[in-house]
Amino acid sequence: MFLVTGANGQLGNELRLLLDEKTALFTDYNTLDITDEKQVRSFFAQNQINLIVNCAAYTAVDKAESDEEKAYEINALGPLNLAQTGVPVLHVSTDYVFDGSSVVPYHENDAPNPQTVYGRTKLAGEKNLFENADTALVIRTAWLYSSFGNNFVKTMMRLGKERDELNVVFDQVGTPTYARDLAQAIVQIIPQIKPNMKEIYHFSNEGVCSWYDFAVKIMEKANLACKVKPIESKDYPTPAMRPHYSVLNKAKIKKDFGIEINHWEKSLDACCAKLL
Repeated sequence: MFLVTGANGQLGNELRLLLDEKTALFTDYNTLDITDEKQVRSFFAQNQINLIVNCAAYTAVDKAESDEEKAYEINALGPLNLAQTGVPVLHVSTDYVFDGSSVVPYHENDAPNPQTVYGRTKLAGEKNLFENADTALVIRTAWLYSSFGNNFVKTMMRLGKERDELNVVFDQVGTPTYARDLAQAIVQIIPQIKPNMKEIYHFSNEGVCSWYDFAVKIMEKANLACKVKPIESKDYPTPAMRPHYSVLNKAKIKKDFGIEINHWEKSLDACCAKLL
């Protein structure tokens, strides 16, 4: 039996569509609080779990700057509690573990240097996992969106209907990732996990763009007349500093698991087909 934590988020909901409920349990914080060590122990004593897919995370990047304790509980202590069950863990992490100063796509062995509470707590979760689990895979991803939950694509579509023009930063570059594609990759990886594996992998869609480019394309796909204007990050200050460059190198995950990855525009088409 698989356990999917954080099952009501974007990725968790996509996994619900792909995994049979006869072989997977889906929990959120109401049914399993991964920050509560006793509750985790009790849950695993009552359920025969062979693999944990941990999608639970504190992802409010700006709010985390003033809510570090809660972010640490969910992003760092949660993975520690799951690791200590002795069950293999596939854990989802983030490009925010890097500082964004690179000019070439980040490899898994590049040195992390998180600049935000979110990034620091997610990196702490990775370390807790590798230090305490016998079998652990970390998949770092970036710019996640889906037809579920709140995300950039849905926000742009909403604002595009409400406004004549929008300002969007052009000096933050990365790759949008359709949560459905990541969920499909996870399902493909699960049967290939071997005992005592401890590996980090990167996954996003293929290609590169700025948030401005992404927003322009969303307006096109949604047939919205809203004009998108490029601005610099300094003109749109936020509590948390976003990485200026967070493109991930996916060669390792493609080679090790035989995964083919869609270009971000093709995946955006697929998501828009569900939203429009």
